Amino acid sequence: MKYDWKQMEKQFYLPKTEPELVKIPVFKFFSVKGQGNPNDKFFADYISVLYSLSYAIKMSLKYRATPEGFFDYAIYPLEGIWDISEEAKIQPSGKPDKNSFVFNLMIRQPDFLTNDFASEIIEQTKKKKPHTLLHKVRFEVFNEGHCVQMMHIGSYDNETDSFKKMEDFCILNKYIRESKEHREIYLSDNRKVSPENQRTVLRYRIRM
Repeated sequence: MKYDWKQMEKQFYLPKTEPELVKIPVFKFFSVKGQGNPNDKFFADYISVLYSLSYAIKMSLKYRATPEGFFDYAIYPLEGIWDISEEAKIQPSGKPDKNSFVFNLMIRQPDFLTNDFASEIIEQTKKKKPHTLLHKVRFEVFNEGHCVQMMHIGSYDNETDSFKKMEDFCILNKYIRESKEHREIYLSDNRKVSPENQRTVLRYRIRM
């Protein structure tokens, strides 16, 4: 039976539409960093490279030895950690230009993926589906720990409404936000789902 994160890990990927406290365990990711407006054409290349690696892992199991701890699984969703550039942070307050967005896009990988296996997949993909961004991809381990999260339904441009709810929740419970960066988990394909129906998990780290 295939391991389905939508069923088995609802606490991390299907939160309520109101803020809640959650403790995130250690997860493994392929990630790639960049800067710029996510509405521009270049952004699709970052997404494509991460998915090519994620599917390459599943395909590789047809011709290589089964790794220790292997289990069949559904590909995890695209995620991104977002911030703004250092230059934008010193500008007068106001809504930052999207060209100043700094991101670390990523897709979570199964626990059985090791550093050696990940490096092998990256090198194989460079040969089969070469792309300059593959040289920027990293295999990373994240330990977020305590976070506040909620499900945002609607356009990305309206996320400020949900972040206001999260801020109020933190004030009420005396939680301190670790930094201005935040994580987004994309549960909707914006090529197929209208903006008002898009589902995005919003999350950021806090101190208790």
